[in-house]
Amino acid sequence: MKKFLNDPVNFVDEMLEGIYKAHPAVTYAADDLRCLVTARTKPGKVGLATGGGSGHLPTFLGFVGDGMLDGAAVGGVFQSPSAEQMYQVTKHIDQGAGVLYIYGNYTGDIINFDMAAELADLDGIAVKQVVGNDDVASSIVGEEHKRRGVAGIFFIYKAAGAAAAEGLSLDEVTRLADKARLRTRTMGVALSSCVVPEIGHATFSIGEDEMEIGMGIHGEPGISRKKLAPADAVVDEMMDRIFAETDYKSGDTVAVLVNGLGGTPLEELYILFRRVSQLLEARGVTAKHVWVGEFATSMEMAGASISILHLDEELDRLIAAPANTPFFQHVAG
Repeated sequence: MKKFLNDPVNFVDEMLEGIYKAHPAVTYAADDLRCLVTARTKPGKVGLATGGGSGHLPTFLGFVGDGMLDGAAVGGVFQSPSAEQMYQVTKHIDQGAGVLYIYGNYTGDIINFDMAAELADLDGIAVKQVVGNDDVASSIVGEEHKRRGVAGIFFIYKAAGAAAAEGLSLDEVTRLADKARLRTRTMGVALSSCVVPEIGHATFSIGEDEMEIGMGIHGEPGISRKKLAPADAVVDEMMDRIFAETDYKSGDTVAVLVNGLGGTPLEELYILFRRVSQLLEARGVTAKHVWVGEFATSMEMAGASISILHLDEELDRLIAAPANTPFFQHVAG
């Protein structure tokens, strides 16, 4: 294992110390480095909180800032933060209008976020929740509640963040976040494993000439393992799964996120987007908002995911709105 480390036990906290020193627009609550919050509060605005395991930068904590989230609780690598940490974040970011939790569909996160919401309720803080489940590979149609939340959660953050910045109510922000959730689909492919620092070896094994379609961001099994194919064929297979679940019509618009999992060069991600664009154009669908880069990683795993958000007028406005966070900047227009 080659990594820039000191003691692997301190990996997460030393990473956080670096973030706080580099980005003074964020700080932490309750004297706990793992309770990251914005340093700029806005009275009367709905607070937006997320959380999950470390190892996925810029998800989760990298999207705390203007026009997006207000706080994030992070656990160890691929480990849920505690309910107490989430509760401390909630207390700090509540500005009198309530708090919306946005996080991925993983058992540990669900349990701890539910507990944090109960603690917040005792303090009179209204909390609602939207659980991302965009990974079409992780369950069949009709059982979407079993699906994992992966890179498509970025679109939920973006829509909810813009809605909250507009001063909308907790109910309205929740409605719009849930609309973004319902209209987002993601497919991923992995080419290599990752290494959890405290473990020190590959999480799983995959052949040098193999790929796994649909693998999760923690190494969860995908839907098929096969020989590595040309990029266009890989995208075709991934997009076929997304197209099968969305009734796109000529003239529709979408937002596209081509996300690297940590070990894939940006050049290769643009080759993937080239094919995504061709497939959309063939259906008369316009990619109105496009992001290509690393948004939800899995340490140094080689691979990528494609997320498509089917826009309508409301979502188009929210996705286009400005945002400024340590790991994401977007200028409206």
